[in-house]
Amino acid sequence: MTPMPAVLGKTTLFRQALMALGGAAFIAVATQISVPFFPIPMTLQTLAILIIGLTFGARLGTATLLTYLGYGAMGLPVFASGMNGLAFFGPTAGFLFGFVMMAGLAGLAAERGIAKGVASTAAVTLVLSALLYIPGIAWPMAVASLTGVEAGWVGQDIGYYWAYFTAPFLIGDAVKAILAALIVTGAWKALKARQS
Repeated sequence: MTPMPAVLGKTTLFRQALMALGGAAFIAVATQISVPFFPIPMTLQTLAILIIGLTFGARLGTATLLTYLGYGAMGLPVFASGMNGLAFFGPTAGFLFGFVMMAGLAGLAAERGIAKGVASTAAVTLVLSALLYIPGIAWPMAVASLTGVEAGWVGQDIGYYWAYFTAPFLIGDAVKAILAALIVTGAWKALKARQS
């Protein structure tokens, strides 16, 4: 699979900046879309992040996610439930920083040819979705208290984080990971057919 910058040919810094700004806006919109699901409604946030990573590549994907976090830091309501930079001190801050890793690694997998067809791309997106829980849970479990954050969600036992930070999201995250793989591989196939 070829990341978007390779498809577009040589891109200028200005064009890359526009792609990062647009990609961050795409993620912000997807984050606000809530789809009825079991056991809880799901947003399309990680679906958008995986698509950006797989199509933009490691560097531009990472830059796009940093831009997205920058939008929130500027006070724009781009995070889940219309949150802004205050989310950097909330219970889900670890996931926000994990999104940068997710996009970068998805882009790297695409660049290195690890994410090629539907099956390998789905495997990559599923693994990355699982890895996202590491910074997501590390923040409330230990890191937040080290930075001076005090709240009821800080420093709880692993059962608490499983029940509130992990289990309700597993099925939805798996569905979004597979959807991202299907969308991106389908788009590349259509693009190649059009070019030939």
